[in-house]
Amino acid sequence: MIKVTAESFIKNNALCEELLRVFPSAVFYDKSVALDTFCADAEALIVGREIIDEAFLRQCSKLKIISKYGVGMDNIDREACEKYNIKIGWTGGVNKTSVAELTLAFMLGAAHNMFYTGTELKKGNWFKNGGRLLSGKTIGIVGVGHIGKELIRMLKPFQCKILANDIIDHSNYYFSNNIINCSKEDLYSNADIITFHVPLTEMTRNMVGERELGLCKPHSFLINTSRGEIIREEALKNAVLNNQIGGVFLDVFSTEPFTDSEFLTHPRTFCTPHIGGNAYEAVMAMGRSAISHVKSYYEKT
Repeated sequence: MIKVTAESFIKNNALCEELLRVFPSAVFYDKSVALDTFCADAEALIVGREIIDEAFLRQCSKLKIISKYGVGMDNIDREACEKYNIKIGWTGGVNKTSVAELTLAFMLGAAHNMFYTGTELKKGNWFKNGGRLLSGKTIGIVGVGHIGKELIRMLKPFQCKILANDIIDHSNYYFSNNIINCSKEDLYSNADIITFHVPLTEMTRNMVGERELGLCKPHSFLINTSRGEIIREEALKNAVLNNQIGGVFLDVFSTEPFTDSEFLTHPRTFCTPHIGGNAYEAVMAMGRSAISHVKSYYEKT
């Protein structure tokens, strides 16, 4: 029995039809029963952001494979999957272009003052301030994986000075792309725009707080399109309210939907509702990747 719990997958008729062509008996979650009850007899699952922990897996005695719709793995307990001999189907970077493009859009909007002046114009205020060029600015990238590298590729025409930090040694890549490897402290202190592209782990959870924000330039912009939990939101809010940084551009939040209206409506806060990896092409690629992992599993067994 193949079952799908990933909400975005289920809402996409084309993906559902593609799955049903390969697995005509596949079943889609409709929330009429509890998630664990729905999944109890599944042999294969296509999951999104649902929490897959040991308690959940204990109730899924027939489960053989979990196929991930998306790229973030922080919701899946991989050790528990290994304990119960459950395979995981996952492809990294499948939505990298979508996330990198949104990040670049944030950068251009930040530099050229697009979002603030556009919002003011809607209020009837002709605030003619075109900001600055993105070209030639210092960009700090924390996390140089699939998305970080894709963003670097997109930034090449802008001839920015790029500072990078990652726990993995990318020395050859940095050398080939004229990137400066530096500590997080140096990156925060020197970048005009700081963007995060790290997975959510115990190492990255709350990695940015008051101390880190205090190192940033007063005019710097901070972008987060990775996971909301990597930044202490209260500290970030205070940094904006107290003019410690120039502004923030957020696509992700620790709790979603995000409802802090004081933070959301601040003139230097610009937010989107976790759309970074949701361009049509990315949605289709993530869905087809999830289908292919299930298909490959059954072809091998």
